[in-house]
Amino acid sequence: MYLRRRFYLLMTVTILVMAAGFAVPTLFVVGKMLLVLVALAVVADIVLLWNRRGIRAERSLPERFSNGDANPVRIRVESSYPFDIDVEVIDEIPVVFQRRDVLFRAQLAPGGATTIRYELTPTRRGIYCFGRVRVFVSTVLGLVQRRFTCCQAQDVKVYPSFLMLRQYELLAMSNQLNEMGIKRIRRIGHNTDFEQIKDYIVGDDYRTINWRATARRSVGMPRLMVNVYQEERSQQVYNVIDKGRMMQQSFAVQSAFSSPSGRVGEASMTLLDYAINASLVLSYVAVNKQDKAGLITFSDQFGTFVPASRQAGQMRILQEALYAEQTTPESGGFRETNYSALLAGLSRHVGRRSLLILYTSFTSMAALRRQLPFLRQLSQRHRLLVVYFEDEELRDFTQSSSSSTEQYYQRTIAGKFLYEQRLIAQTLRQYGILSLLTSPRQLSVNVINKYLEIER
Repeated sequence: MYLRRRFYLLMTVTILVMAAGFAVPTLFVVGKMLLVLVALAVVADIVLLWNRRGIRAERSLPERFSNGDANPVRIRVESSYPFDIDVEVIDEIPVVFQRRDVLFRAQLAPGGATTIRYELTPTRRGIYCFGRVRVFVSTVLGLVQRRFTCCQAQDVKVYPSFLMLRQYELLAMSNQLNEMGIKRIRRIGHNTDFEQIKDYIVGDDYRTINWRATARRSVGMPRLMVNVYQEERSQQVYNVIDKGRMMQQSFAVQSAFSSPSGRVGEASMTLLDYAINASLVLSYVAVNKQDKAGLITFSDQFGTFVPASRQAGQMRILQEALYAEQTTPESGGFRETNYSALLAGLSRHVGRRSLLILYTSFTSMAALRRQLPFLRQLSQRHRLLVVYFEDEELRDFTQSSSSSTEQYYQRTIAGKFLYEQRLIAQTLRQYGILSLLTSPRQLSVNVINKYLEIER
């Protein structure tokens, strides 16, 4: 039983009236009457609340959460009281969200029910533990509260962003991928894989006319014949994820599925988790384009290796592998990156020339020069795309106005770091290495556009 604020207010008034009775004896009698009335009201409130098991609550969660996205949580509260009640619902969400005050208020009619909906945005993969649901009930008297403990504790696994996969799939079905920033790549000319010969129609590329086939078909009615080429397929695409120390930097999450109402706290994800989400989406796109998608992770040593494939179930294998990637110091997540280990591991596992999409972070030219010999060797054996991240906070700071000499010098230094990021891209191009400088929030879209451009 919990006493509410209204009870303390009434008791305060009663005590003041009885205290005034020392000066005016009549008020002392009034105070005693008020005390009796408050006691009777409390007893009546207790009887009304405790005469039955009046509340039932159920929590509804997805089977798994999507990392970096707003995941819905529903709590249904049902009343069996024959009168109106006020309820306060507290859900014991996982402690990793750093919020223990998820409180919802509602009014229920006699025998009524309500459904509470809110969203949680996780920023790390792993197992999240939900506690119990606490429901506090009070009557119209509002003097005491009864607490009901509902629902059992639940564990939910947080996987790499599969909600983003569903969104891309739905937009692809409705031909609206350009709304997410995916460019339409016009394929000029033709690829190398011959498919068939067909009749010429207006709009076909005249350079594909097959004059020999046209001559054979021109005995009767003259008719142009053209060659039809199909896209090269079954290319190996490996997402190579750096799990080193520099990939632990965090940036704020901007989820396409989140809404201003119902979000719990400000969320941020590490560059590693951004790279994992983008790898899952890119693998989905590659498999749907008949390419083979695989996965490689490394830090101070060669880590996870999933052979490239486009067979049924490959996406599930990749998702489970990405979910299992650890970011704790015990797993080597905070150690320096060892590119020689990556080079040796690729030599052992990947013999065929493949497209390698390397997610890493270079903060300066000195960091690039240390790894450039290994990147050049990778580029000689495979088609290499280096994806590194732009510091959005640093860019915004350089665009802000300076109000003091100190801030002016700080902006100058920040501008130097941004210049070095552009210089890194230029240096990689000099050695024939493709590069992509992107903000974490636009990573998935920019990587997909770059992949489509390379395929073209």
